[in-house]
Amino acid sequence: MLFDSQIFIFIFLPLTLLIYYILGSVLHSKVFKNYIILFTSIIFYAWGGLKYLPLLGISILLNYMFGLFIDKFKNNEKLRKITLLIGIIINLILLFYYKYYDFVIGNSNRIFHTNFQYREIMLPIGISFFTFQGMSYIIDIYKNDAKVNKNIFFVALYISFFPQLIAGPIVKYKDIDNQIRNRIESIEKFSYGIERFVIGLSKKVIIADTLGGVTDVIFSLSSNAVDQPTAWLGAILYTFQIYFDFSGYSDMAIGLGYLFGFKFMENFNYPYISKSITEFWRRWHISLSTWFKEYLYIPLGGNRKGNTYLNLFIVFLITGLWHGASWNFIIWGVWHGIFIIVEKIINKKNWYIKIPSFIKTIVTMLIVILGWVLFRADGLIDGINYLSIMFGINKATKVTYEFSYFLNKKLVFWFTISFIFSTPVVMNTFKLYENNKIVQGLKTILIEVLLILSIIFIVNSTYNPFIYFQF
Repeated sequence: MLFDSQIFIFIFLPLTLLIYYILGSVLHSKVFKNYIILFTSIIFYAWGGLKYLPLLGISILLNYMFGLFIDKFKNNEKLRKITLLIGIIINLILLFYYKYYDFVIGNSNRIFHTNFQYREIMLPIGISFFTFQGMSYIIDIYKNDAKVNKNIFFVALYISFFPQLIAGPIVKYKDIDNQIRNRIESIEKFSYGIERFVIGLSKKVIIADTLGGVTDVIFSLSSNAVDQPTAWLGAILYTFQIYFDFSGYSDMAIGLGYLFGFKFMENFNYPYISKSITEFWRRWHISLSTWFKEYLYIPLGGNRKGNTYLNLFIVFLITGLWHGASWNFIIWGVWHGIFIIVEKIINKKNWYIKIPSFIKTIVTMLIVILGWVLFRADGLIDGINYLSIMFGINKATKVTYEFSYFLNKKLVFWFTISFIFSTPVVMNTFKLYENNKIVQGLKTILIEVLLILSIIFIVNSTYNPFIYFQF
């Protein structure tokens, strides 16, 4: 079930909210409210992946039990550490089997000329996200950053809460533990939740889907049917598409959380204004980058043990692998890791410090755009071929659609809208006049217009896949 689908907007969400608030108010029970959203979260997941519902249940049960064991052994550090290690390994085994097994088998057959059989395993929806949340649960208990929850249904709610279950943001247990046990809903939270949901919905269905239609056509053309300007156009459009697609989903997830009294961490902070790749990753997919920082980079030693560059390389290698079982994702992660390491080396050099900020932003965006080509391609070879066209190394033998075919007034309009709203200009303007009733009134009208336009786009559009659902 997609957040931008008619069944979610007009049936699932309204019914869930009605049951949550009406029955919850009648019974005056926070616990019962948790059961309501747990039940609806299970329905939400089962709607798109019923056969993988047992896998989600196994993940919940395993992490719940390991949490209890870690808490039970709190006076025996050796047993606690062994239990945590086993728990992490089992989580990773499940993730490996469903996401990476065929990838490893395929590479083994090619490199070592073996003949292992593929299992052709379908990727369960959201497995990368709920696996990481399960590991966060047992790690936070081990580190004493949160208390063990002896109610398995509350652990299940944390791992399976539908707003962030299948595409994030990744919520760390220590950040949500107290909210599960005791949270306060309010009209202010509810109204803000609606606002964030509508903003995210409009990002997705109005901007991302419009750009996505053109992007898919360009990337679907064979390598000898795209000219150089069109290749650059496709790369730039995809850069905007993935931002509005994923940040739009995150906005919707955060907004939905507020509707039920939960506050999730922000997942995007205008990454395309970054002046370095390091800054880009502080602004892009914040929940994932902080997860890796806290649960991988720091345990590896971070900056403390003289292996900073190696630790960064490992983190970004795994970041790429997390996104998909394909070499183009791995190289995409390494691509970013290399530039972050380079920045660590040069960031205190006088010549680097003196470079104007706008030049740093342009260079950063060039690196990001080239990386997105690898990310978007249907494999490493396709990505390299596409990049070679962008830089004139390969040239089209027969162009199917020329650059002028795509570059029309409509596309220029949407490109301009994308550029403006990928910067904080509009939101900063509203914040500057947050005490001005007229400006805030205009903001309310804008939100209402965006909702109406989004519904119109949803009804008339057939293009609605979320990019991050594949991870």
